[in-house]
Amino acid sequence: MDEDMDRTLDTVGPRLRALRKARDATLAELSAQTGISVSTLSRLESGARKPTLELLLPLAKAHGVTLDDLVGAPPTGDPRIHLRPVTRHGMVHLPLTRRPGGIQAFKLIIPGGARREPDLQVHEGYDWMYVLNGNLRVVLGEHDFVMRPGEAAEFDTRTPHWFGSADDKPVELLSLFGSQGERAHLRAKPKGRS
Repeated sequence: MDEDMDRTLDTVGPRLRALRKARDATLAELSAQTGISVSTLSRLESGARKPTLELLLPLAKAHGVTLDDLVGAPPTGDPRIHLRPVTRHGMVHLPLTRRPGGIQAFKLIIPGGARREPDLQVHEGYDWMYVLNGNLRVVLGEHDFVMRPGEAAEFDTRTPHWFGSADDKPVELLSLFGSQGERAHLRAKPKGRS
């Protein structure tokens, strides 16, 4: 191994300890979550054991960080993210997030043109939409309305819904979607109120 890699691996132990302590978790709790023995976890944190991919993958998952963040990997080359658009149901979906599970962010581009009859859908999840350009027709349950640039809507996708261009022009919007019903934001109360 070269010196840079040795230095990177030497920082993993303290990083693992800091992540565990930030979560206020014990070695025993982390062991139960990852299937890695307490003694191995302790030796990893102290630097007495070199980390391996088989050990780091479950630890990254348990701490909710990427493998690069877990090991403090140096940047590699081109920092640009090369997004790959997907066309579904006549809409272009451009993923803005890459992590599996949780809330996913998309830019959607809906072509204008022939006015389609709404085909209401129902599925698990929660959606938050923000219109960037164009006019978006939304049918949500018994409601039928048009959203303009700068307007946002959020809804439980178990409510029958459909959206498309309200006219002959394309619509661009941002969508935050939680497939398991995760909401895109929390409403917090000021301290002292119950």
